[in-house]
This record gives sequence, structure tokens and C-alpha cells, in this order.
Amino acid sequence: MEDYILNCKGINKSFGGVHALNNVDLRVKRGEVHCLAGENGCGKSTIIKAISGFQPQDSGTIEFNGKVYDSLSPVLSIDLGIQVIYQDLSVFPNLTVQENLAINTVLSHKTKIYNHKQQREIAKKVMETLNLDLDLDVRVEQLPVASKQLIAIARALYAKANFLILDEPTTALTRKEVDRLFELIRGLKENGMTVLFVSHKLDEMYEISDSITIMRSGEAVFTGDMKSLSEEDFTHYMTGRDISMANDSNADLRIKRDSKPALEVENLSGAGFRNVSFSVQHGEILGITGQLGSGRSELCNTIFGITRATGGAIKRDGNEIKIHSVNDAINNGIALVPEDRLTEGLFLPISIMENITLVNYAEFTKKALLDTDAQEKNSSEWVQEIHVKTDDHLLPVQTLSGGNQQKVALAKWLSTHPKVLILNGPTVGVDIGAKYDIYQLLRDLASNGMAVVVASDDLAEVVRLCDRTIVMRGGTMTGEISKSDLSVENLTKAIM
Repeated sequence: MEDYILNCKGINKSFGGVHALNNVDLRVKRGEVHCLAGENGCGKSTIIKAISGFQPQDSGTIEFNGKVYDSLSPVLSIDLGIQVIYQDLSVFPNLTVQENLAINTVLSHKTKIYNHKQQREIAKKVMETLNLDLDLDVRVEQLPVASKQLIAIARALYAKANFLILDEPTTALTRKEVDRLFELIRGLKENGMTVLFVSHKLDEMYEISDSITIMRSGEAVFTGDMKSLSEEDFTHYMTGRDISMANDSNADLRIKRDSKPALEVENLSGAGFRNVSFSVQHGEILGITGQLGSGRSELCNTIFGITRATGGAIKRDGNEIKIHSVNDAINNGIALVPEDRLTEGLFLPISIMENITLVNYAEFTKKALLDTDAQEKNSSEWVQEIHVKTDDHLLPVQTLSGGNQQKVALAKWLSTHPKVLILNGPTVGVDIGAKYDIYQLLRDLASNGMAVVVASDDLAEVVRLCDRTIVMRGGTMTGEISKSDLSVENLTKAIM
């Protein structure tokens, strides 16, 4: 008989008449890494909130460690050994490492007197268990994201957790940091910890998970062994449609090799990088890959005029151009979809239409008056063109899922009619259905003659999407990998 530490039965949850969870069953075996997958809005967060007691279900039961509960509270959930580490980590930047480790336990048990010596000894033991070497007295705000992630996990162990929920834990980590995290998870598993792993990244799911539950539209549509799922099966269960993430077989037909490069960079230097040279043809999708801090983002920002180059040259169709500002880049047919759509790419409170048409307002202005009919027509056409899922393009962009927000960020810059489109992390935080749509869109744009540059540390994405890639490390370009040699293994070796 299977030993399930968690057995959720018939979980239902509604918000204002909308069924977020519909009769969901979720069973997790003791001592395994179980993946919870699904597109944005499928109900993953809602079931996690029910398990953690933050938002109890309307009906159904949660059995944990053999005991059945009609609902859980946050304090009861923590007392049972359930700990959630959210994507934003929920660490306290103004507190020290030791204080962050202790705070959950102190608050949940309403400790009136903080025993510094006792808590320090416990903190040391936890750090030793995880083989972590961090100064317990340093403020967390001074540490990198990867260290904050490890502190959040250490805090769960400090609170004697036996069931750890990791919500998109690798979003802001380099490949090396992901390897360290996975090593840690495997060690926790060997010591009896059960892990519920939430992720959008298929390669990571296969790498770390034993089993998987896939949710769609508030229902659990598949539960089984992770290795039994093919990529095609996985995408079908996730999206409800049959889609292929196969590589593009028409690359040689669309790349215009007989014309001058759409974009050339010669010995370009700037803040965070130096002496980088590459070219990209019309119809080509070029990758720029490297770990966080490699200089890839800084390179993109300089080409787009966000920061100024300190040396070298940029050419468009064989002619040298001067880019001292973003307007210079736009006027030369270059557009950039930034890495963080929430803080750099979109204005969340304003409408989808306004976000799409913001950059090219001049097209809809006549004698200082805005032609709202033309603006609405343009926005509506883009919403249809790139398949933004919305009932009304006059709604705030913050009402959309992450994938649809990214499509709006794309439409915003496509509306400037660029000849060169640069995308920094084009599918970060995007579910697999939207990721497929974005890949298809970029291939279509390339087929129509646009030069596309994709900067990404998602190695599977680079392999799947790009015709070739340049590799950056420590601010310099260390090599180029052709399509025939593009593989996750080769890229991993190159960026380390």
C-alpha cells in the first residue's frame, strides 16, 4: 500500500462564482519530489493556499500524515511541518540571516522572550545540515538571490518542516545555482523530506521530479510518474491542445544570407561588457546566452540606447549608426522587449490598448489631437494578431496572465515596425502554452524578414528557438555555437 503524506480529496474553491478548484484530488507520496504543473490561472496557487491554510477550501478534505482535516489554518499547517517558499521568497531583507531563520518559529509559537544563544545553536545546526556557509549576522538584503533562496529553505528546516512546497524556485537563478538547489533538494529527499515542486520549466521537472500532477482550468487532469510523460503528452495535458515544441526546420529558407546583415556589432564595449562582435541576418534568430552577470543584458541595453557604448560600432544593413538614446534605436528600426515586463515593459494599471500604442502615439495624433478610433483599431488588430486572451482590450493589462502580458509587451514594440527585434528573457514566468505561441510568433516574424535576437539563460529555449548563439561569460564573448552543435550539454559547458 502506498504511503501518502498528503492526500487532498475533492477540493473545491470558488471566488465570486468562478470555480478556481473543481473537485481536485492531489496525492503526494512520502519522501518524493512531486511536481505540480499547469498554466497560469489553472489553480496551482489556490490548492497551495488551501494546503498552507492561507485560504481554506470551500469543500473537500485534506489528509496529512494520516489525519483528516476539513480545513487548515496557517499556524496548524506550520505545526504539521508544512512550509511554503514562494517565488518572492518572503524573506525579511532588514533582518540578519539568524533572525530570518528564527522568525517563523518565534511568531507561530508566540515566543515572548527571544533566546539568542539557543536560537544561534539551532541556526548553526541547520546550516551544517544543508552544508551552507553563510554569516549568520549579515543582513539578508546584502545577499544574492540564490542565497536568499537557500535561507528560505533553511528557515523551513529550522521550523522542523517535513513537507516543503517550492513555488517557481529557479526563476531568478543561474544554471550553477539551480544545480546547487537541486543537489540540496536531493539531499533533503534522502533524509525523508517530501517536496512539492512548482515550475514552468519542463527540463527541470524531468530532472528533479519523481511524479507529477498537471492542472488545467481548476481541475487535476493527470497524475502519474514523471518519466512516463512524453513532451507531447505533457503539453497536451497542460494546454488541452496538441502542440509541438520541435525545432524549426525552415531556418535555411528564411535566413537572407545573400544580403548585408540586419545588425552588426563590432568590438562594442559598455557597462558590464567589452569588445563584443557579432552579426545577425534578416530572417535569422540569433541567441545570446550566458549566466546572470555575463553581460548579455547590458549588451542588449546598450544596443537599444538605454546605456551608452564606451567603444566600438553598431551597423544596420551595412551602415554605421549612432545610438545615444532609445529614440535613436527606434528611429533605426531596433526594438527591445526588456527582461522584466512588470517593472520595465508595461504600465500595469493602464489598459492593454494604451500599453500597445504607447510608443507610437504619433501615429494616432493629428494636430495635437489623439485619434482614439485609430488607436483602438490598431490595438484590436494587435490583440488578434498575437492571440492575446482578453475579453476587452480596454481592461488594465494587470488583469492578464503572465503569458498574455508578455504578448502585450511584444505587441507594444512590434507596433514600431522594427527591422531588428531584441528580446531579453522572452518567456520568463510564461506557461508552456504561451511559450509555444511566442516561439511561433518569433519564427513567423523571422520568416517575414525580421532579424530576431534572443538573450536568455534558458538553455532549452536557446536550443529550441535559435539558429545559432553567441556565448558570454564575465562580460566578454567567449564563443559562438552553430545550429548543428546547439545542445543543452554543449551550452552548459560553454557558459560555465
